Amino acid sequence: MNTPWRRNLYILFSIQVLSTAGFSLVFPFLPLYVKEIGIATHGSVEFWSGLVFSSQAVTMMFASPIWGSVADRYGRKMMLVRATLGGAVLIGLMGFVQNAEQLVVLRTIQGLVTGVLAAGNALVAANTPKEHTGAALGLMQMGRWAGVAVGPVIGGIIGDAIGFRESFWITGAMLGLAGLCVIFWVREDFHQPDNRTRPSFWQGYKLLLTTPGMAGLYSLTFLRSLGQTIISPFIALFIVSLTGAEQGAASITGFILGCTAFAGALSSVYLGRLGDRLGHSRVMIAAALAAVLFYLPQPFVTAAWQLLILQALTGIATGGIMPTLAALMNLWTPGNSQGSVYGLENSVTASARIFAPMVGAALTLWFGLRGVFAGATVVYGLLALLAILVANAAKTRNTMQFQPADD
Repeated sequence: MNTPWRRNLYILFSIQVLSTAGFSLVFPFLPLYVKEIGIATHGSVEFWSGLVFSSQAVTMMFASPIWGSVADRYGRKMMLVRATLGGAVLIGLMGFVQNAEQLVVLRTIQGLVTGVLAAGNALVAANTPKEHTGAALGLMQMGRWAGVAVGPVIGGIIGDAIGFRESFWITGAMLGLAGLCVIFWVREDFHQPDNRTRPSFWQGYKLLLTTPGMAGLYSLTFLRSLGQTIISPFIALFIVSLTGAEQGAASITGFILGCTAFAGALSSVYLGRLGDRLGHSRVMIAAALAAVLFYLPQPFVTAAWQLLILQALTGIATGGIMPTLAALMNLWTPGNSQGSVYGLENSVTASARIFAPMVGAALTLWFGLRGVFAGATVVYGLLALLAILVANAAKTRNTMQFQPADD
């Protein structure tokens, strides 16, 4: 391999931290920002908060497979440049919106343009030796978690201290810096294929989905994303209900999300490497079962510090699910199609994020804010069950051998 993959990996890890911190910086106070800027037409704050989260996911669901196919034909680096610089412009503009409707429009366009995680994973997977897949993608997941850990903490502090709009401008600057780092420092060992012999867009994805095991992995991806994001639009409101005051809620929410992500960052690298040795399917099943165990008490917490501890423990568990899924996708993918593989993964992740706010809103309507934590418990229970079924089905096929290094 001509490209020094370790050097590239460490640079992309740094870019992952910077870009993800930027994107997640605004998460703690998005519902509060909607309440501040107001609604021009009609509808509740809860409705528009859910729409702010889901609108970006709708367009990303459709755009990601297209960008993934383009990446396989023309290179993955250019897709990472597009995602970072495009996100910089759009999120910077969000600091100027005057109502929730304008924010939803920009979030919708953001879904068409961004997709840093998928582009970064595809670039790493394509340029990393197979035997180091788990460790490399685990490091990328660590970068993602580290960014999510730092971003909400900074965003919550900035939101409470100087205002919400400034956070969007800081985010735009961080993404712009990440884009410049991609342009000048990232190297890609890409040899453009003969596109005349490549399968068409639809044929390529049909081949991908009919490859043994891949449909199961994408189903697990959907459940993983649903479980992770079902509480996101409502956690700030839940903190307000626990503390009895809006003052400081953004900071507390950011701190909880940050600690959860930090725990996931620490576990993702270790569990990714452990998957290289013991088998990624085994690690994934154990992590999913642990997530169920740690989510079970969360509907019954009575103080923010209790939620903090349980969310941090959940972060350790979920930190092991993401790199093992990503590693299995790379190991099972047909041919040199990493762009398509992770583009579709991003699409599936986005589709779950579309449903998560709606499912969460329904649960809060029927059971109150505590219901979303019970819902997350059920989702991770289904994920653990499906992971066991996928692993067992793969073991029975001669074409899928679960060996310690490359299951």
